[in-house]
Amino acid sequence: MVSYDEFSKLELRVGKILSVEPHPNADRLYCLKVDLGGDVRQLVAGIRPAYPEPAFLVGRLVAVVANLEPATIRGVASQGMILAADDGQTIAILSPERAVAPGAKIR
Repeated sequence: MVSYDEFSKLELRVGKILSVEPHPNADRLYCLKVDLGGDVRQLVAGIRPAYPEPAFLVGRLVAVVANLEPATIRGVASQGMILAADDGQTIAILSPERAVAPGAKIR
């Protein structure tokens, strides 16, 4: 179990996907530019098999862990994490049901 205090340390924000490129060193990964309300970040996400057409993702609003420690994934820097559901067969990115401004807090 995770306490509320621990959970509240996560900074969950709405991001708007600005661009999507295939990762140069991994077939299952994308490199995305995501706007978190004026703060554009590069994120690496393992969603490529579920979203084979990058253009489908551009402009979408997604849930992002904004304060995750930066990591290098297969040689590319990632400055956050897109949240997605994965049932072992399908991957689905999490999106707000209505349009909200990039950078909006998720509570």
